[in-house]
Order: sequence, then C-alpha cells, then structure tokens
Amino acid sequence: MNNTKMYLVRYAEIGTKGKNRYVFEDMLCKRIRNRLKPVGEFDVRRDFGRIYVEALSDFDADEAVERMTKIFGVVGICPVTVSEEFTYESIRDAVIEHFEETFADSGYDFSFKVHTRRINKDFPMNSMEIDGEIGHDILEKYESQGLHVDVHKPDIMVEVELRGEKGYVYSKILPGPGGLPVGTNGRAMSLLSGGIDSPVATYMVAKRGVEMEAVYFNSPPYTSARALEKVKKLGTIVSQYAGPIKLYVVNFTDVQLAIYDNCPHDQLTIIMKRYFFRMAEDLAKRDDCQAVITGESIGQVSSQTMQSLAVIDDAVDIPVFRPVIGMDKQEIVEYSQRIGTFETSIEPYEDCCTIFVDKHPVTKPKFHVIEKSERRLEGIIEPLYQKSLETAEVVILK
Repeated sequence: MNNTKMYLVRYAEIGTKGKNRYVFEDMLCKRIRNRLKPVGEFDVRRDFGRIYVEALSDFDADEAVERMTKIFGVVGICPVTVSEEFTYESIRDAVIEHFEETFADSGYDFSFKVHTRRINKDFPMNSMEIDGEIGHDILEKYESQGLHVDVHKPDIMVEVELRGEKGYVYSKILPGPGGLPVGTNGRAMSLLSGGIDSPVATYMVAKRGVEMEAVYFNSPPYTSARALEKVKKLGTIVSQYAGPIKLYVVNFTDVQLAIYDNCPHDQLTIIMKRYFFRMAEDLAKRDDCQAVITGESIGQVSSQTMQSLAVIDDAVDIPVFRPVIGMDKQEIVEYSQRIGTFETSIEPYEDCCTIFVDKHPVTKPKFHVIEKSERRLEGIIEPLYQKSLETAEVVILK
C-alpha cells in the first residue's frame, strides 16, 4: 500500500439521497480534505457517483487510511492503481502492478474474479471481453503460485473501472464507519460525562451527520482535575470520527451545594439533572443546537426509570435524544470498545453525578413533588446558575 497514490472512497446511504445527493457528497469531500491536511497534499473530487482521493505529495499511507476510515459517511476505502493510458495493455499492466503491490507479501494462493465497468463506452472491448482477457493474463502469470478462478464466490474481486481516459483498478476494501457526513443534519449539545454511555451516545448521533458540541459539569473540589482530563480525552477520541467538538466546562459546585442544602436528599439526582438539562438547553440555544443528547438507558440506574426520565425532560423545551435508550449495559460496553472509548471510560475518576447520591433515591418521582422542592431554591439558585453559565470554560477537542 505504500506505493498507492489514489484511493476510491465508497459510500452507501448517501447514494439514496436523490437530488440532494451532491450536498452530502460535497460535505464528505470537505471532511476528507480537512482530515487529510496534516498528512499531505491531496486532490479530493467527485466523479459520477465516486469520490477519488489522489495524493499530490509524499504522505504517510497508513496515517491517511487511518484518518479516512474514521470519517462518517465513508463505508470503505479502496487503494487504487491507475492506468494512465486508455489501452488494454496499460490496463492489464495496472492490474499486474496492483497485484504486486497488494498481494506480494501474502502470496497468491486465493481465488479471484475480474469485474469491469465501462463508464467510457469508447473503449474498443466490452466489459466481458476485458474480464476474460485480464483474467486469462493474470491467471497465466500467477497460477503456479496458487492463484485460481472462482466466478461465483471469489476470495478477491478485482474491480476495473474505465472512466474518462484512464483505468482504475482496486480489490481491497478497508472498512469505514458508515453513516452520514458530519454537518449535513444540524447541531446538537451532548451531556458528556466520564462514563461509558455518554461518549457512545455522542458518537451515535454524530454518525447521523450531526455536528456535536458538549457540556461537562465540573464540581471541584469534589471532582478532581483528572476527572476533567478524562472527559476531554473521551471527547477527543470521539472527535476522531465526529470532527472538532466544542466542549463547555461548567463549574457546577455552587449550584450543586445549593440543591444539596435546600432539597430532600432522595430527590437530589433528579433535581440536579433537571438543572443539567436547563443549562445544556441554554448553551444549545446560544449555539443554535437543535437537541440535547444524553447516554441514558431505561432502568440502568434510579434516575433512568421511565418516571424519572419524564420528570427530567419536563425541565426543558428542547428535544432530548437518547440513542442508547434501549441498549443494555453490555451492548453499550461492546460499542464503546469498538469505537475506542472504553479503556478511558473505566479510569477511576468520579464525575459529579456519583458524589451526591442518596442511599435510597426516589425511583418514581412526581412532577408536583419535584417542582415543590425546587421552589425552595427560589432566590438562591438564580445568581449561582447564571454565574456557572457565564464562567463556563470553552475547549475545542480535536
């Protein structure tokens, strides 16, 4: 792969977008360009249902592939060998070069099939003739090393595309995350903690093309600087897929203590979360975010019962999306392992949710009871609330 100078970017869902398809393709090209800027100089272009990435300078191929296979909207990356001349001999030589670059180290003991697409119909041979001739020539060269043909279930499909005045050859698909390019479906504010669930939820919504911002509620001295660094690290991991994430670090200590001093302790978590959501809503409206995202799953803890979630949601007008709502803990853990956040999430640094937890928290809160308790905060919490928002630190994670 080190000699590869061009890649074909495969997408799936974007292809169903009809007349708006070009919007998604253009955004995907933009994301690829931005992600590859630190690696080298590249030409990223659309061409009749394909996106090609061509290197214009020296670059680290492994790093380029690593970056491209973490871009939402990308289903796969195919290293391409290009035939610069529009002749059979040049195309055949490109296939041989592709075989040498791709399979020389692993050997040729596998089955193959050649599949040709003629976008340019001016080529003198039709697709089946090209398939047969190239298949014959390749087999003749490598059959003694174990190569054989299987037209029904080949181990390797050798794709040949004739576009413009060139031939493009590829056979390997390096999988990407799929989804839609970030920036094609609005913006959302995620409540990001140091746990397992919220980074997964943030990833899942970003995968649908949503540009992500995040808020973390910091409670020094009850939470350590390491807890904040852990959250930043989690956000940075997710940003490898989602692009840069604007993180608000809100100092929540004074608000939390006011709740602790004035409200029944079995209601602390519910009331505290209602204030989380209110602050997240205010920050979301400030930045034109259309929704709040959380990592809650039904029944996982006391504040995630159906009754609790309903009371918490009642505190805001903005839509609240919970992408892991129907997943059990093991499913969320497996997802976090897949995207690379799990090992950081289990580092033993507490967030503010776990500090002020009553031994017997309410699991079926009533709206009127919670609202009555919150009235005890009138005249006390408003200036603390405003100060927390005004003094929020902003960090760009990327």
